[in-house]
Amino acid sequence: MVQPLLSDKVAIVTGGARGIGKSIALKFAEHGCSIAIADILIEEGNKTANEIEKMGRSAIFIPCDVTRSEQVYSMVNQTIRKFGKIDILVNNAGGISIARTSGIEQSEEDWDKLINLNLKSAFLFCRAVAPLMRARRYGKIINISSIGVISPPECNPGYAAAKAGMIGLTIDLATELAPFNVNVNAILPGPIRGTGFLEGRSLADIEAFWEEAAKKHVPFRRCGMPEDVANTALFLASDLSSFITGALIPVSGGIPLPVRSI
Repeated sequence: MVQPLLSDKVAIVTGGARGIGKSIALKFAEHGCSIAIADILIEEGNKTANEIEKMGRSAIFIPCDVTRSEQVYSMVNQTIRKFGKIDILVNNAGGISIARTSGIEQSEEDWDKLINLNLKSAFLFCRAVAPLMRARRYGKIINISSIGVISPPECNPGYAAAKAGMIGLTIDLATELAPFNVNVNAILPGPIRGTGFLEGRSLADIEAFWEEAAKKHVPFRRCGMPEDVANTALFLASDLSSFITGALIPVSGGIPLPVRSI
């Protein structure tokens, strides 16, 4: 019998109410992990937590604006009170506008919103959680970046800049926290279905979007699913990856990641 990879572990998953975050939360729960979900989607967040409870695992949904430090610290403290520790942090919360805007035309308001949601949120959670992991000399931090920062076919500049910032944050923290047995890695998804950013479009338009994305950009000629990212996150959250830190792992169907010199 295969043993669960995350038995008795506790994970915070930001943006865990739906899409990639939900898939990660469910995958971790399948492997014995207790889950704390941070999100602003109250109905969907509670639903995901209930699904995890029905699996026989412990879960809590905590409404949280991940761009506000006081709410981040409150969410972390509530998780500690509920579970007593935090072993894993997944910085998944984020979003992108589907509008194609050049870097010199994007409004300051849109730029700030994208930077705050996609990058500041990860910094705030790392700042709150990393000292706890460092004190225990154990932890796994997984940042969800994007292959779009390396191969941006038509990417939103604010989103690309924020996700590139997550890569810098990952590499810096990996070096800083390695002496304390804390692993920090980043996943770079390519086009992934079911992430919600096409919400409001017709089903036909959504299918056409993904078909075009696969044809134009993905060597496998198909787009990924949230579970593809979740499977990679499971590996990075487990002790199977104990000697891996500062890694940038594309889950992109073959969209290339240039080699980074060491």
